[in-house]
Amino acid sequence: MGTMPVFMTALSTILGAILFLRFGYAVGHVGLLGTLGIVLLGHLVTIPTAMAVAEIATNSKVEGGGAYYMISRSFGLNIGAAIGIALFLSQAISVAFYVIAFAVSFEPLADIIYNHYGVYVDNRVAGLIFMALLAMLMLSKGADIGVKALYVVVAILLVSLGLFFMGGVYSPSSGDMTAHIENPDNFFYVFTIIFPAFTGIAAGLGLSGDLKDPKKSIPAGTMWATLVGIIVYIAVVFKLFLSASAEDLANTDVLVMGKIAIWEPIIPIGLGCAAISSALGSMMIAPRTLQALGVDKVFPMQLSLWFAKGKGMRLEPFNAAIVTSVFGFFFVAIGDINFVAQIISMFFMVTYGAICLISFLEHFAADPSYRPTFRSRWYFSLIGAILCFYLMFKMNTAYAFLSIAIMAGIYRWAISVGNTERDVAKLLRGVLFQMNRRLSVYIQKKASANEQGWRPFIICLSADTFKRTTSLDLVRWLSHKYGFGTYIHFMKGFLDNKAYKESRKTKLRLIALIKGTSSRVYLDTIVSPSYTSAIAQSIQLSGVSGSGNNLILFEYSDEDRTKLKEVIDNYGLLHATNFDVCILRSTYKGFGYKKSIHVWISAKDYENSNLMILLAYILTGHPDWKQAEIKIFSGYSKGEYESKRQALINLIATGRLPISPKNIELIPQQGELISKIIEQKSGDADLTILGYTSNALDERGAELFNDLPNLGNTLFVSAFNDKAIE
Repeated sequence: MGTMPVFMTALSTILGAILFLRFGYAVGHVGLLGTLGIVLLGHLVTIPTAMAVAEIATNSKVEGGGAYYMISRSFGLNIGAAIGIALFLSQAISVAFYVIAFAVSFEPLADIIYNHYGVYVDNRVAGLIFMALLAMLMLSKGADIGVKALYVVVAILLVSLGLFFMGGVYSPSSGDMTAHIENPDNFFYVFTIIFPAFTGIAAGLGLSGDLKDPKKSIPAGTMWATLVGIIVYIAVVFKLFLSASAEDLANTDVLVMGKIAIWEPIIPIGLGCAAISSALGSMMIAPRTLQALGVDKVFPMQLSLWFAKGKGMRLEPFNAAIVTSVFGFFFVAIGDINFVAQIISMFFMVTYGAICLISFLEHFAADPSYRPTFRSRWYFSLIGAILCFYLMFKMNTAYAFLSIAIMAGIYRWAISVGNTERDVAKLLRGVLFQMNRRLSVYIQKKASANEQGWRPFIICLSADTFKRTTSLDLVRWLSHKYGFGTYIHFMKGFLDNKAYKESRKTKLRLIALIKGTSSRVYLDTIVSPSYTSAIAQSIQLSGVSGSGNNLILFEYSDEDRTKLKEVIDNYGLLHATNFDVCILRSTYKGFGYKKSIHVWISAKDYENSNLMILLAYILTGHPDWKQAEIKIFSGYSKGEYESKRQALINLIATGRLPISPKNIELIPQQGELISKIIEQKSGDADLTILGYTSNALDERGAELFNDLPNLGNTLFVSAFNDKAIE
């Protein structure tokens, strides 16, 4: 098959039962402008969907299964299954809708039978009879008879519409484009009843497996049918408005178009052809969707095999057609065309919304494997998705929640089946990757050397991650709320294939290590022949956050001080590159109960003091430390007590830091005795923060960090420059 069957299938559904049965009702209840608004709103949903599907159709090889096949092959079977099952349900219920409409077109003939023979044929009975005939036809003849019938049907449709447009005036029109009957139905209720008319744009997609060149035929046939449909819809709305009053349009029997046409019987004939053609189209498409779901083993194995089974050389979906017929009989038995229209509208709306949303996300995910030759626009898909979900709730809130719940339930079930790794989570990761990439570049471009406000962009390098996690814990605490942390596990050696594979395994161990901790730290590994070269490589890394790293954290154990020497040996390198350098001494006490943080400020800590206070405050931003109390101890010389105390109180008040003035304690300078005072005051603290300078490090070396043996975990801070607290 070529493009014409796609065009005919879509057009025969677009110019379907709703056009004949409910457009007059719409004009009568919401007026000319309201009905044109419905036509516009409907196409604002369906055109972006058609463009999204046309785009998907040109992304990969298209086989049987229509929209489901295209979506599942582009976005994965998990997403495809959720949309495909909802799509099948909407298509199967559509069969019943069009059969009920066909039964309405049978009413004039039913009247003749009653008048001549006294036998009354109820619409519901007529619908069940027609449903049986349709099922027998499709089960025995397949798609061939349906496509051949379409040409005849479309010809009759065009003739009936032509005679309608040639008709005169049935009753005088008010001429007021907003005129409608008293006590009209709600606009969105009318929209719900009319919406199935717009779903015909996707009808031709179901023939994908029977097309010679689906990548060409589907976009072309669908778009042309949509364009012709819009023109016909607008023309019919204007003709109805000009040819009858609002009261007659709303209250006359549903075939008011026959009163306007120059030959009244042509409208029931046209309605019958429109209904049966749409029913044929849905009866061809729905089984093929279900068959494709079976081929992909979306359902339990035996059920999938049964759905997938085909008949004859063309593998007609015989079993799937039986299931479709069962749905058809059930909803035909209900017999209420407005109720069935609402069900169809909701299922199509949630399906179209999902298609547009995923198309929008795919544009931003920028997956290299997504390379359609026909390109829609991301904003079309976004508009379509927003409108779909908005209109669902305006149409019927209860049905909207139920439809979304059903779709979510199907998706969760598809995930549990696990047909593919590609799902919404992977798609969202792609979107987040693109957002992060753009934001990082933006932040880097906008970064200013004089930017106000300091926040920690921490990098930590450690070879002892799997011995103790104190440094990793400190990084994740400090970066939780206010900054960004990068933790690198150091592996000594030369980079080769074996070392690379080992580093990948180690990275997975790191990720597993912090699983469940709500960590916001970026984890990585580095293979390098020496600690010095590893430091040099690490500090030159671009910040993952989009800003350069400004603080480096080292850690050593009080029981093994060999690592401290390596840190001291490389201190000059770090200070030369403008890093704030923090050294954590881990002790057997650990971080205790995380209830107290002591900050000690000496007379030599002019540049360090603000950073020390900021780090203490930032630490309390993590839930583990939210109950912690910060105490500040500061030395003072004779005669400086009041000025020192007031300066600290002002600093805390200006910086709006949650530190009570009663937690500020000034200690008189006593030379070497200060060490004993620190141990006395902070021996039970969960973390003690002390400052140090490069000069002091040059003078005392490792002794600088080891002369307070009775303290618990201690963080030594050396700021490259003074930090503002404002």
